[in-house]
Amino acid sequence: MRSLVLAVILLTTACTGSDTTTTTETTHPIGGTMQISSPAFDGTMPSRFTCDGFDVSPPLSISDVPSGAASLVLLVDDPDAPDPAAPTMVWDHWVVWGIDPEVRDIAEGSVPEGGVQGRNSWGRNDYGGPCPPVGTHRYFFKLYALDIDLDMPTNSTKSAVEMAMQGYIIDQAEVIGTYHR
Repeated sequence: MRSLVLAVILLTTACTGSDTTTTTETTHPIGGTMQISSPAFDGTMPSRFTCDGFDVSPPLSISDVPSGAASLVLLVDDPDAPDPAAPTMVWDHWVVWGIDPEVRDIAEGSVPEGGVQGRNSWGRNDYGGPCPPVGTHRYFFKLYALDIDLDMPTNSTKSAVEMAMQGYIIDQAEVIGTYHR
């Protein structure tokens, strides 16, 4: 019986072991310390940063970027965008890569130093603030530290950036804001 249990454990480990561990470490680093926050909101985003206000990007603060980072990527999206034709659609508000890893503060309404803005869901290469048609939506500000600097065309979308950075993520952090019209 003891041999059977040991065989099942070894077989389970062999079938799920290294690939799962590698994927987890690559896409969700364990023990990461990097942080992103905004002095402008802790929960609900002020209308100033939305289509109901000035539609400018909020100020952001970054800390504890790993020393091995060659660049940062910032992706801002809304997973609550309703679209009956595409129920799993995520609305992309801001796509920025090539951010200098020494950046600690991103000023309101500015592009982070070194950053290249990609194509958002509006088909523009800039920040497009929250503009939910109904209900309260969540806006994820996702920051990634990469051990490379991405070289991509400026018309690149979030999905293209996400594919290009696979295997190069050394840390990640996020802050979530909400908005209701």
